[in-house]
Amino acid sequence: MRTTLTIDDDVAIQLERLRRERDASLKDIVNDALRRGVRELEAKPKTRKPFRMKTFDGGEQLIPIDNVAEAIALIEGEDHK
Repeated sequence: MRTTLTIDDDVAIQLERLRRERDASLKDIVNDALRRGVRELEAKPKTRKPFRMKTFDGGEQLIPIDNVAEAIALIEGEDHK
């Protein structure tokens, strides 16, 4: 199949670098890249391991952290404003 593609400059630079390194034709490099890309696009997404957060026992709370104003008042005193 013959077609015309407009290749972005950054991709063209990478393709040219690969072409020189492998001493291959541009056609071969582009076809190889497209084959790999299409295979990756068709593949099922990899399942990821669920994120788990490690917890620790913080001991007894000395300052209540569910009420910020109360916590600041305990730390800085009632005249903190």
